[in-house]
Amino acid sequence: MVERSLSMREVLLSVLDELEGSADGYYVVVGGITPTPLGEGKSTTTVGLCQALGAFLDKKVVTCLRQPSQGPTFGIKGGAAAANNLLAAAIDTRIFHESTQSDKALFNRLCPPNKEGKRSFSDIMFRRLKKLGITKTKPKDLTPQEVQKFARLDIDPDTITWRRVMDVNDRFLRKITIGQGPEEKGKLRETGFDISVATDDLGVGGALTVLMKDAINPTLMQTLEGTPVLVHAGPFANIAHGNSSIVADKIALKLVGPGGFVVTEAGFGSDIGTEKFMNIKCRYSGLMPQCAIIVATIRALKMHGGGPEVVAGKPLDHAYTTENVALVEAGCVNLTRHISNTKSYGMNVVVAVNMFSTDTEAELNAVKNAALAAGAYDAVVCTHHAHGGKGAVDLGIAVQRACENVTQPLKFLYPLDISIKEKIEAIARSYGAKGVEYSEQAEKQIEMYSRQGFSGLPICMAKTQYSFSHNAAEKGAPTGFILPIRDVRASIGAGFIYPLVGTMSTMPGLPTRPCFYDIDLDTATGKVIGLS
Repeated sequence: MVERSLSMREVLLSVLDELEGSADGYYVVVGGITPTPLGEGKSTTTVGLCQALGAFLDKKVVTCLRQPSQGPTFGIKGGAAAANNLLAAAIDTRIFHESTQSDKALFNRLCPPNKEGKRSFSDIMFRRLKKLGITKTKPKDLTPQEVQKFARLDIDPDTITWRRVMDVNDRFLRKITIGQGPEEKGKLRETGFDISVATDDLGVGGALTVLMKDAINPTLMQTLEGTPVLVHAGPFANIAHGNSSIVADKIALKLVGPGGFVVTEAGFGSDIGTEKFMNIKCRYSGLMPQCAIIVATIRALKMHGGGPEVVAGKPLDHAYTTENVALVEAGCVNLTRHISNTKSYGMNVVVAVNMFSTDTEAELNAVKNAALAAGAYDAVVCTHHAHGGKGAVDLGIAVQRACENVTQPLKFLYPLDISIKEKIEAIARSYGAKGVEYSEQAEKQIEMYSRQGFSGLPICMAKTQYSFSHNAAEKGAPTGFILPIRDVRASIGAGFIYPLVGTMSTMPGLPTRPCFYDIDLDTATGKVIGLS
């Protein structure tokens, strides 16, 4: 083990050699129903469950999580890149939003209302107000002229000298035109790439090599209740496989041993994260889970039952904060399909209902009844967000029983020795599609990868996380649709083929009000502000 700070260590891979021959513990994967843009609490459920198992049920347990991406950290859950590229993206995004919105609309997006409907300024915004000579502290007090001064940077595109960078030679990127995407509304600008400063020029090439060597080691941290966490790798689940590393899981399973628990999270809904966990990650690792958790919320189920749109940064509609059992029951079609799909792998399924303060007993009981009727091994209401591990003790007991009573053989959704199209179509059927439509480009790519000998790779669908289908607006459990495959690409080194479904983009964009407005460093204490 290598110490990195008072709160972090790195676990050396030699642990696997030392524990070779030791039996593994139980393996649990946490997925979810199709989420709202706000997320339904898979990560908090994963941590809460492990705190319950370790701190309250006296079990050996290790949590295995992905490291946060800079996209979710600096965007909404959204879309920044590193170094120069974050600032370059922010500049172009601000020009885009200012040129397509009124003063009032832009201001309202920069200062969205909280859950109580009140708007406020972040610390970085107060610094801008001070520069502008505005002494007011409440957004509602600004005059229309002050709103315009605050909201508009009025950046002249011809004055921008900050450019994106990359560390390879490519003469054709010296001058490019950006903003040509269909969603950029014709806001074109000429710019270019520069080569990043050479590490050898700075004399840090050797040091960076050492950092890369250490990156293969999982980082050991702990929860607030003292249970261990291995953090390693951080792929998205909608455009990549969405799971933490195999090596972290293998180390954890050896460390906890027989009767212990390793709990890992698979990104987004189980149609994406758990599917890729099984058909990509477990296929390569040879590890097989005993239990799958599906996290559900009353809020998301109401949305799937026909409730109003849920939008990040806007107060929830009244329908989500008052009792409506019928709306919850209608939305349980989404939960039912997730249970059915996950059970098909042979795992016992436990539904964890992540309880919010506005949920009622009748609504919670409706979800539990629907889950059990759909074949879940158990369904448990959890309050870990409010009460930590204590609020997930019942979930811990249910997971233990589910792991100890596996009766089905584990299986994959498709074999590897069928064609690329047959694999895509098997996954599409699990979404509820009646067929698949391939673009000319997709057909061409499939033929090329097959000819090159890559047809034996698993499939990693790049699809919206907000619906079983390709259309994010289709809630519930849609059926009978045709799944459009726009393009097919390959990550040969990673070991999968990834079809692009519908309009799915592999490069998210920054929102009007990115989360980096709230992130800063307290220089007195060294603590990061605004990540919670």
